[in-house]
Amino acid sequence: MTESAGLTITESAAKRINVLIASEGDAALMLRVAVSSGGCSGFQYGFDLDAAVGDDDLVFEGHGVKVVVDEMSLALIDGSEVDYVDDLIGAFFKLANPNASSSCGCGVSFAV
Repeated sequence: MTESAGLTITESAAKRINVLIASEGDAALMLRVAVSSGGCSGFQYGFDLDAAVGDDDLVFEGHGVKVVVDEMSLALIDGSEVDYVDDLIGAFFKLANPNASSSCGCGVSFAV
């Protein structure tokens, strides 16, 4: 297995993660990023708060927050940047995924 480039977390994403954690009142929470099959391009990103770290999870830290991802998902998003975008079309977490060969217009699904 090659060494993982991991995930990087933007300051914007970290700020939003902190807001979400504070609203839940549980400092142990982390942002979980997962990839599942589906979406209009083949795979889709999922974002959720989670306090548990499984045996096949890796934890990445940046700007004072933690992001957890399972090994299978990381294989598809390794080297990505987790960002939070708040613009005219909405507010959402977004991955800049260097492994994606294409993605849909909403940025939630991708192909490799």
